[in-house]
Amino acid sequence: MTTIAPDADWRVDAGDLIAQRALASRLSQQPRHRTRSVLTGQHRSRLRGRGMDYRESRHYQAGDDIRNMDWRITARAGHAHVKVFDEERERPVMVVADFGPSMFFASRGAFKSVMAARLAALIGWAAVQHGDRIGAFLVPTLQRGNPPQHGGPIELQPSGGRRGQMRLIRALVATGDPEPGLAASADAGNLNLALARLRQVIRPGTLVWLLSDFAGADDETERHLSQLARHNSLLAIEILDALELAPPPPGRYRISDGRRGGLLDTLSGRRRADYQQALEAHRAQARAHIERRGIPCERCLTQDDPALVLGRALSLAARRPPVRQPRGLTQSGAMP
Repeated sequence: MTTIAPDADWRVDAGDLIAQRALASRLSQQPRHRTRSVLTGQHRSRLRGRGMDYRESRHYQAGDDIRNMDWRITARAGHAHVKVFDEERERPVMVVADFGPSMFFASRGAFKSVMAARLAALIGWAAVQHGDRIGAFLVPTLQRGNPPQHGGPIELQPSGGRRGQMRLIRALVATGDPEPGLAASADAGNLNLALARLRQVIRPGTLVWLLSDFAGADDETERHLSQLARHNSLLAIEILDALELAPPPPGRYRISDGRRGGLLDTLSGRRRADYQQALEAHRAQARAHIERRGIPCERCLTQDDPALVLGRALSLAARRPPVRQPRGLTQSGAMP
């Protein structure tokens, strides 16, 4: 029996993530529409399928696809050669989980960081059950005073089986430590670093899950997502607390960022309306960077059931028609 720590709602706990395995079977039934499962390459899907593994090059034969010509060997040998590929037996599934400072917060339920870890673990268990490989790019809180290159994303290359999943769980526990996150400044995490690095190493046909509150999403984020979406399937889950959607009940609240204090007054109806408008504008701007790229984006609140959220995300992806990428944001050579 797995033991879950009493502080598992604000500190990522290995026992809690291992327990998510029991919920993974629920995902294999989602959605029952055109896509039988987007967590695996083994089923028919409207999302992009598996990639291809290079096996060898051989002499060109009549009827071979000239798009597979191996020009390097052809030039060296003096006669035509073509590349031979094998279809990948497993589909890579990559989780990009954000553990920047804004993720270490909740007014109810569990910290956003904990929700991201639970969702990542659940995706991993489902991938393992389907025979897929699970990998991750985890965005840690950058240590104060260190340049970004010394606090870049934690990379886990896709790996299959229980060993790959336990490696992911250990990394989630280490990255989800709340102490650095709560002590850092608001801009100490950088999702764009992870997306830029992911573009360099990802294999075409990978299913990418984006788990974040997207608080720092900007035009650069959108450019990275546009390039990734050319050859991969992307699904996003926006993790939020209720206070990021609506102001608290009328009252006066002491607030602090850990260094400075202040007073939030929501007694005035006008101030509450202004607060609500500002919240909605901020969320709309963040989501626009994702949805303009045609990426299905499901919302997860800190008190939600992760399995139900993932089920909704899969159903949303099944209903969403493919979106053509604007030419201005799809430069050749962006993918390895």
